[in-house]
Amino acid sequence: MSQHRIECTVNGEAQSVEVPARRLLSDFLRDDLHLTGTKRGCETGICGACSVLVDGEVVKSCLKLAVQVQGCEITTVEGLSNGDQLHPLQESFMQCGGLQCGYCTPGFLMTSCAMLKNNPQPTADEVRHGLNGNLCRCTGYTQIVESILTAAEKMHGN
Repeated sequence: MSQHRIECTVNGEAQSVEVPARRLLSDFLRDDLHLTGTKRGCETGICGACSVLVDGEVVKSCLKLAVQVQGCEITTVEGLSNGDQLHPLQESFMQCGGLQCGYCTPGFLMTSCAMLKNNPQPTADEVRHGLNGNLCRCTGYTQIVESILTAAEKMHGN
């Protein structure tokens, strides 16, 4: 299989890596860069566990080839925190019980991050609508919505 060199920025660090032509972005992040916060879930784009930000937009990394991120800036869940300082979304998910098993949490965090960037003070209905591409089998979503609204308050106030 042919190899392609891709150069991109992942969580603020420049990367230059040779990958097979058919390498999925999710596999590139997990296997080549060892950023295992991005989860492999359904591998059909339905569950959202593999969601990352590519140039600030939510992307399901199981549906994108690594070669398609040439020159792009990628943020994974590992890139949300600043050293030991958690992102307000991460703090709120812990405080409000927005996670149980945690498998879907990275995808929810990345989707929520983009949502709050585009809508800093969403309503509960807007949050629910914004999360329609992410699935959770444990929480019933109530605490996830509460977590996002709490983070929005911390980040942007009333």
